[in-house]
Amino acid sequence: MAALNKLTNAELQSAKVGKLNDGGGLWFIRRPDGGAQWIYRFSLNGKRPEMGLGAYPDVSLKEARKEVAHWRQLVKRGQNPIKQRERDFRNAAKATPTLEAMTDEAFEARKRQLVGDGKAGRWDSPLRLHVIPTLGKTPIEEIDQRDIQRALIPIWLKKPETARKAMSRLGIVFKHAAACGLDVDLQAPDKAKALLGAQGDRAIHIPALDWREVPAFYQSLTDGTPTQLALRLLILTGLRSKPIRFLRPEYIDGDILTVPAELMKGKKDKVFDFRVPLSKEALAVIKEAEPFIKAGYLFPNKNRGVISDASMSRLMERRGLVARPHGFRSSFRTWCAEATDTPREIAETAMAHVSGGKVEMAYRRTDYLERRRVLMERWAGHVTGQVSEVVKLHG
Repeated sequence: MAALNKLTNAELQSAKVGKLNDGGGLWFIRRPDGGAQWIYRFSLNGKRPEMGLGAYPDVSLKEARKEVAHWRQLVKRGQNPIKQRERDFRNAAKATPTLEAMTDEAFEARKRQLVGDGKAGRWDSPLRLHVIPTLGKTPIEEIDQRDIQRALIPIWLKKPETARKAMSRLGIVFKHAAACGLDVDLQAPDKAKALLGAQGDRAIHIPALDWREVPAFYQSLTDGTPTQLALRLLILTGLRSKPIRFLRPEYIDGDILTVPAELMKGKKDKVFDFRVPLSKEALAVIKEAEPFIKAGYLFPNKNRGVISDASMSRLMERRGLVARPHGFRSSFRTWCAEATDTPREIAETAMAHVSGGKVEMAYRRTDYLERRRVLMERWAGHVTGQVSEVVKLHG
């Protein structure tokens, strides 16, 4: 057998995007989004399957080695460790078929279909926060609509979107439990919804600054900290928080930022790399941020990783603002509509929105990069106070 225990904790902490081999089939993988995970690669019956062993640092180097040693013994005996682990899950579920156990198993089975294995979108957090504290230890076969109603009634009207997500996730967990052979009431979530009643159709939008107020706010960001620089670049590009926070210099080529698909919002099979034309002001912000680069990230945290999703929001809170960083996308889109004659498809493409019907999308072969370059330069002129007139962008 090849040498074992090749890696050190220091190597893992400083690892760049790619794969590192610890020996004996244990691999460490650093993803482009900054996360990392363990993989056990083994040979069995002429095939080389891969088995996930969990995320790093949740699973330490020592723990990963201990677990992979266990699975290697099964492979030596000609057993498939992936199938054995599935059997272990089923046996555990039958022994202790609680809601929490079923949620864990349903999430494990589903996460490969989700962006970032479900972590980026925190797929199970509505249940973890609002249902499992109340019903987690209850056998899932005993849970009925009244139990679900009692768990969700505190947030049903106050946090309608979160409540809807929790109810949807419950439905998936109940279906998974039924597939495992458990005697659950598949209609319990729908019955609970009927008991809870209508929530109303009023959409709750993330607060945004009026586009006329954006220049004054942008020009107040003068401290040059990673958080302020990240917020400036977020405003200038119209991107969401995640692509900005996880930005790496290698994503930039000249005045084009190419955001990898895994950093974009959407279903895994419907998200693609997204090109963003960078204005002169955006390039200047990136240049100003370069001295802060750490572990390959343009906007690093003080300790490790990148600035948190809440850091920019807290900055705005401290300024006494109700608006939030994501709201600048609305500011930009409203500016496009009210202060320019930008065609809708270009404005929507600038925000990485899918615009048009299926037939139109099938024949469209452009991302309007050159026309968006003009648009983003004009937007930069607006937020920096250099352009005040209404912009005309004729086709």
